[in-house]
Amino acid sequence: MSTLALKGPSWVTVRQYRRTLWLAGAGVLLSLVGMVWVRYWDSRTVGTNGVHAHSLLRIAVDWAQTGMTVVPFLVGAFVAGPMVARELESGTYKLALTQSVSPARWLGTKLAVAGAVTAVGTITLIGAYRLGWANLGDTSSFLWYQPGTYVSTGPVLVAQSLFALALGSLIGQLVRRTVTAMALTGLVTGLVLLVIASLRWSLIPVKTLTGPLPGTHGISVDIASRGTETGLLTATGERLPSHACFDRTEHWDVCPADMNVTGSYWDYHPASHFWPTQLIETGIVLALAALALYAAFRVLRARHA
Repeated sequence: MSTLALKGPSWVTVRQYRRTLWLAGAGVLLSLVGMVWVRYWDSRTVGTNGVHAHSLLRIAVDWAQTGMTVVPFLVGAFVAGPMVARELESGTYKLALTQSVSPARWLGTKLAVAGAVTAVGTITLIGAYRLGWANLGDTSSFLWYQPGTYVSTGPVLVAQSLFALALGSLIGQLVRRTVTAMALTGLVTGLVLLVIASLRWSLIPVKTLTGPLPGTHGISVDIASRGTETGLLTATGERLPSHACFDRTEHWDVCPADMNVTGSYWDYHPASHFWPTQLIETGIVLALAALALYAAFRVLRARHA
């Protein structure tokens, strides 16, 4: 990574963490090259005895999505620990402040460098993942709504990483202990992302299909759709659990007359809901990142007023 075009605090920050930046860059580049090679091998063996190539592609994509889901935690831990808390704990940040650098510029420069590397790195990883996933997207393990696939194929991962970065800068200042700040940032990041993921499929309204009773012809749905709820419909539009008739008659396709069941329903998210959900969730996570960043600079100002 060249530092020739950088000046002042930016140059110092890049020089200070150049080994980490080189390591991160090498990891991203290796991931990209590896996925390109595996995808190329799989494409070359289509229509032949390419079982091994396709199996390797599945393994590579599976490992890739596992690794990408921990990227926000790595970013947050690094910013909270080595980049902020360690300097506050050791007092080395005071050297920067003696060089006519304000506390806000000291922290802002660190976050700008980390944010740029994070954004470029995660976007590159998403591109590499989508390259391999394109040959597997119609298989059940890699459908668009699967948690690992969903996070690894859209801007949500970038937003999550930037949120972890902002949160790390806040917690690093509050805790001022390297290991503790890293652990706490990982814990809080995980809790916040878990809550958002639990609300993910409530961000936009579901679509509904209706059809005959289960056990007859059923409802014809796209395998790529994500079902959220299914059950029985009465003549008045009331919804009942899918097992309501079976509990009374022990037959899925026979309902007592007094229940007035006319058919069944299925609520679902079609594949077309991927991008709207991604964009809304990305906006929410970025808003939380902005709040964390604002709080970080408020804490900085209060302690160095």
